[in-house]
Amino acid sequence: MDPGHDDAVALLLACAALDLRGVTTVAGNVPLEKTTRNALRVLSLIGRGDVPVAAGAAAPLERELYTAENIHGESGLDGPEIPAPAFGPDGRGAVELMADVVGGSHEPVTLIPTGPMTNVAAFLRERPDLKENVDGIVLMGGSIGLGNTTPAAEFNIYVDPEAARIVFGSGLPVTMVGLDVTHLAGATPERRARIRRLGPVGEAVAGLLEFFASTYREVYALDAPPIHDAVAVAAVVDPALLKTRPMRVEVECESELTRGQTVCDYHGVWGLPPNAEVGVDLDVEAFFELLCGTLERLEAR
Repeated sequence: MDPGHDDAVALLLACAALDLRGVTTVAGNVPLEKTTRNALRVLSLIGRGDVPVAAGAAAPLERELYTAENIHGESGLDGPEIPAPAFGPDGRGAVELMADVVGGSHEPVTLIPTGPMTNVAAFLRERPDLKENVDGIVLMGGSIGLGNTTPAAEFNIYVDPEAARIVFGSGLPVTMVGLDVTHLAGATPERRARIRRLGPVGEAVAGLLEFFASTYREVYALDAPPIHDAVAVAAVVDPALLKTRPMRVEVECESELTRGQTVCDYHGVWGLPPNAEVGVDLDVEAFFELLCGTLERLEAR
């Protein structure tokens, strides 16, 4: 992950609703040093120093880093005051941590990348022997339709399209949670107010979403910022929330005009076998019920 406001909400949801074995950070919304610090700050907020956080790739596989301070601020988590981390990053790098978690698990592990997929691609390249213990990859990224970083491309895929191409071509079960469904999960003023009433953690999340809303109003003229990354986590917690359709998905890496576009063969005109389940609809009310119920159970430390 590359926290990022919506990554922070996704991390809180994962802590409360899943058996979270580890977090790896990647350069994306802001540079790696800041995304790592932000992940540690969020975990420290709820006293989860037991979750190892490993710093991963500081740059995409083949590109210069493109960041999104215009959306997330200079720190990557601008807005409310979130205390400094109470613990530091794990001594292992991202690939080593992933290998230890996947290789040491008695049951298959699900990977949930919510940032550029550089770490996951590096893991798949370096440790192909562990693929059989990966249950699947549920990723936030891509779009059947419009992009949000360019007219064609969503941010996470745009930043490192070569890594995304490796993930989609991995042969593993892939679920793509793209803009078509995450844009349905808008944090309206009413929903932000509801989250604020949930207690100290809810108040911190509402503060993050208020900042997120301010930049979304300025950049996209929207007052309901989508909580993109939390939708990917929610789809693992409760797969019934997300309606998907099997498709062949290819990632454009060659064209500068459409760099990072996820070309989704919705009607199967290529005649190629699907390589992903692609999100096409979301039970929005059930998503927010899950999110609010989870945040209410978390306690600030």
